[in-house]
Order: sequence, then C-alpha cells, then structure tokens
Amino acid sequence: MPRTGFHLCLVLASLFAGAAWCSSRRDFLAQYKGTPFEDSRYHGGAQKIPGKVYCAFYDRGGEGVAYHDSDAKNNGSGALNPADGSYLNEFRMNEGVDISYTKMDRKTPIDDTQYDRVKPPANMFYVGWTVPGEWFDITVDVKRSGWYSADLLYTSNRGGTISLDVDGEPATGPLKIESTFDAADRVAWRQWHHWNVAPGIAKVKLRRGINVLTVHILTEGQMNLAYFDFKRAG
Repeated sequence: MPRTGFHLCLVLASLFAGAAWCSSRRDFLAQYKGTPFEDSRYHGGAQKIPGKVYCAFYDRGGEGVAYHDSDAKNNGSGALNPADGSYLNEFRMNEGVDISYTKMDRKTPIDDTQYDRVKPPANMFYVGWTVPGEWFDITVDVKRSGWYSADLLYTSNRGGTISLDVDGEPATGPLKIESTFDAADRVAWRQWHHWNVAPGIAKVKLRRGINVLTVHILTEGQMNLAYFDFKRAG
C-alpha cells in the first residue's frame, strides 16, 4: 500500500476508535442514575475541575449505583464518630461508604503529629476503611477539554493500588499508593493517620462539562482518601 494510503487508514481507524469511545461515554452518562452530592451545607453539586475533588462528596444514588462498599455500615460516621447530632460525626452516616474527618488538638494527637508528611486541613472529611473491590463515583464539571494530572491527599499504613474510570471507561492503570507507615510512631492505630500527598499520581483525559469519575480500590485497602487535586497537564 502507498505510504499516503497507509497513513489515511491510520487516521480513519483513529477517528473510528475516537467516535466509538465518545459514543460509549455518552451512553454511560445517559444511563447513569447517580447525582452530584449536595446537602444543607455543601451546595456545590458537581465538583469543579481544575480544583480539588473531595472523595467524601461522592455521588448520591446508593449501593450499586453511586458506590459499592463491602458492608452496609458506615464505620466512621455514627460509629467511630458517635451519633451526637453534630454535622461532623453524622455526615452521611446512613450510607455504606465509610467516612471520617481529620481531628486536631486532641489530648492524644491524631491527624496533627510530627509523623505527617503533609499537614491536612482540620475537620476535613475523607473516605476510609477501604477494601479491594470497593468503588465510588464522583460527578465533576470540567472547564476545558484536555489532559489533567491529579495529586492525591491520603494515608496508607501498608501501601496498595487504586485506579480511575471516566464515564464508565478505564482511564488509568493501577496507581501505586506509597505506604505512610512510620515505625517511630508507637501508637499503633495512628498508622492510619500519617498524611501525605502523591504528586501527579493520575493523568486522565476529560471532556468539557460533566464527567463521572469512578475511584476503584484495587489492592491492600485500608487507605484514607481525602481529595484529588486536578490541574491542567502540560
């Protein structure tokens, strides 16, 4: 085949694959039953990109629609953090995704210790008690089409991997989470509270407007995931 003909075939194949990919994503969005999280304090709806995308503000829709969790109990809100009428302790307490928040200035320090590699904000919600096979969806509103990289604020006492989908299609391979275990900390349960940032852990292609991100827990689990900070990739 002449070189120009070969190149034309490559272009047509690329266009066909791109059209099929776009069609698949449109089909996912048309059928998706989840909705952006909102409540009396958080009125944002779809989270904005560029910007911080908070895991605890995953979509509404329930088990099998907006998330999958290994059990129906929220092990943070209403459990570890007793139901006392407060917004922090009861946040999404009747949903299966396990949620807690960063606690500062306690008699026994929790999230503000010398073992943090990055100091987190106070009273910041995060998804915890993660188990391989679990996932949750987050609806985002993207300012411009293109490639974006994301930093992740997290803790992990044993390391592991996660991945991201965009509109129902795999967007990354396994993303390695480095352990934040520190043998110098003699308080065993606090190994789950050593905060760190994984810079540029993910790079994904997003369309302008509404996209649905799915965060999958692949291996190890027991990670606390706070937010992905998305920026335009160079």
